Amino acid sequence: MRAGVYEKYGPAEVVQLKEVIKPVPKENEVLIKVYGSTVNRTDSGFRSAEYFVSRFWSGLFRPKYQILGCEFAGEIEEVGQDVKSFKRGDKVFGFNDKTFGGHAEYLSIAETDAIASIPMNTDFYEAAAIAEGGHYALSDIKAAKVQRGQNVMVYGATGAIGSAAVQLLKHFGARVTAVCNTKNVERVKNLGADSVIDYQTEDFTQTNSRFDFILDAVGKSSFGECKRLLTKEGIYISTELGKNAENVFFALFTPLLKGRRVLFPIPTITQEDVHFLKELVEKGEYKPVIDRQYGLEQIVEAYRYVESGQKTGSVLLKIV
Repeated sequence: MRAGVYEKYGPAEVVQLKEVIKPVPKENEVLIKVYGSTVNRTDSGFRSAEYFVSRFWSGLFRPKYQILGCEFAGEIEEVGQDVKSFKRGDKVFGFNDKTFGGHAEYLSIAETDAIASIPMNTDFYEAAAIAEGGHYALSDIKAAKVQRGQNVMVYGATGAIGSAAVQLLKHFGARVTAVCNTKNVERVKNLGADSVIDYQTEDFTQTNSRFDFILDAVGKSSFGECKRLLTKEGIYISTELGKNAENVFFALFTPLLKGRRVLFPIPTITQEDVHFLKELVEKGEYKPVIDRQYGLEQIVEAYRYVESGQKTGSVLLKIV
């Protein structure tokens, strides 16, 4: 089968299209013929190992799992003898940041992992973009314990995480102020944001509003500049470590003090989370934003675009 393979850490060019052995599902696994995946920040982070700490999961000197692609959607081709939840021909989507595998024509995954049948109102390609941004946003919203009626800011509301966060926060009843660039103001309003700050024409830190929760979905702000925007017990979460990994240190000691806090939750995803996101898609309360699509043979170009910082929502990788 064809796959995008990386045998060493580095820039986009380390990924090469190769013929590799098709996986054989274990007794508790399903084999999926992959139709769509995405190229995203998770894939880029593990491929580059820019944050050295990622190597403790992916391999200290070289990648243990050489086919990236944490998001996937496709059709089940084989099932292990112990599989009870799925059958051949089922159309499924999901997320796998343990062994990855979405950047290939086939992948195997345990039936109890983060996998579900695709929503009734989507195709393979839209379904492939549901889980990454959706589950990261959901993890942070849960960590902040967002309540109905709270005032929340989403900085970077046009990425996969930010655009998902706006929609999920509205589902949970929050009032959302989104921060984005000029060209995406209308798009973000259409996602449900109650108000939008265009950071290219105004300084978001000068708003008179105060927020129970600020989510920086792109890691370009800091606790220092956002602190004055938080309520007395407000919470700040960034999806990045911050300058000199400051967000990790703030997360260790600010919860020990009274007042504004930084949290740095480690995102997790379960099959229950995937079913939750599926239900929101079917209800029309969540729709993944897709920027553009590439073929598997264009995977290096897709990585370059993701890392340009210009993408809006997800970048789709069409395998079939």
